[in-house]
Amino acid sequence: MVCLGNICRSPLAEGVLRHKLNEAGITHVSVDSAGTSGQHSGENPDARSVRNAKKNGVDISTLVSRKFTAADFGKFDRIYVMDQSNYRDVMNLAHTDEDRTKVELFLNISAPGKNKAVPDPWYGGEEGFQHVFDLVQETCDILVNEMKSKK
Repeated sequence: MVCLGNICRSPLAEGVLRHKLNEAGITHVSVDSAGTSGQHSGENPDARSVRNAKKNGVDISTLVSRKFTAADFGKFDRIYVMDQSNYRDVMNLAHTDEDRTKVELFLNISAPGKNKAVPDPWYGGEEGFQHVFDLVQETCDILVNEMKSKK
């Protein structure tokens, strides 16, 4: 899961997916998140994102931001980005066609082909964080259901 700073959207997506995978008993999947900027590396998620996740039953308080690197292509089968800017930044680090095929806009899972962005809630209020949670939850439900069917 990749966004700009790795303190709002991508750690939330990581936390929600981990939570849902755990509930489904799926243990063979590794989930991580990163930011394209690296400006918040070493920091925990934004307090508003932590609060909102907790309100919705997901704990992301111990996650730590890190920068996305080209090495991530070798570690992960799928790389989900939160918006077009993140998509461009990640694609610029891709070295092979195989790397490029791993990258997808996160909301294309729940809205195929729409190329919709997960809005950055940074400048908004609590309702923006809840909206992001709802989008992430819906998309993670689809991902988990796909994984269950492939078990």
